[in-house]
Amino acid sequence: MRYVVGSVPSIQLRHRGRRERCLGGAATYFSLAASYFTDVRVIAVVGEDFGRRQEAVFQARNIDTRALNGPRAKSFFWEGSYLDSLNRPNAHY
Repeated sequence: MRYVVGSVPSIQLRHRGRRERCLGGAATYFSLAASYFTDVRVIAVVGEDFGRRQEAVFQARNIDTRALNGPRAKSFFWEGSYLDSLNRPNAHY
């Protein structure tokens, strides 16, 4: 079992439309990638808006989510816009 510790924020992107509260974060991406090679448990703080739809992403790759927990508040989220190019973000926290 490998442990992944990090953030599992929601992200909002604006580029050719708007995508609101998408699952993101280093712990999310790293655990998904690592799950192709080993058993993974993700450890992160999530808010009360982290639900079944977000957890299903981890479960689809058999990632252990028992250590995802957090306060009764909204998850940290990152918002960015890619107005000209996907290579040049304008971030807002």
